[in-house]
Amino acid sequence: MPFSLLPPRGAFAPWGGPAALMKVLDLQCAHGHLFEGWFASEDDFQGQLARGLVECPMCADTAITKRLSAPRLNRGAVAPAPAPEAAAPAKPGRQEVMIPPEAALQAAWMKAVAHVMAHTEDVGERFAEEARRIHYGEADERGIRGQASREETQALLEEGIAVLPLPVPPALKGPLQ
Repeated sequence: MPFSLLPPRGAFAPWGGPAALMKVLDLQCAHGHLFEGWFASEDDFQGQLARGLVECPMCADTAITKRLSAPRLNRGAVAPAPAPEAAAPAKPGRQEVMIPPEAALQAAWMKAVAHVMAHTEDVGERFAEEARRIHYGEADERGIRGQASREETQALLEEGIAVLPLPVPPALKGPLQ
């Protein structure tokens, strides 16, 4: 399922009315990211698109196209699908691997980044300085995030301070609308 910044279909919209009154479109950016957009009408979508107001929540691309889609019909309970045959266990020295569907990967990435952002302190440009203070016991140990240059990052790693990049999708950088 594509990533969506709004409630699932059939839910109540943030302004209190039923979300079913909104037109839910399946959209795609030029980089292939899939997501949903909610609009009052086709004209509303086209107007926002023409003004550059519709953007990909993963990469902020505004080259958006509408994908073909059809309404989903709920017809009640469906009989469970038969369990797939179990594959042979992995051989020693080998591990199970997969290529996840892109939409699932996008959703998992957004969820992971949102979790990191909710459970860390943003120290901004002071990242390298604060990471050193924590590492050398000069500040309370806590999760932090911020910005560091490539040189600052390399120096931290050489000092034995574990850091890693955190590319934050544009949709998570500011307040959700």
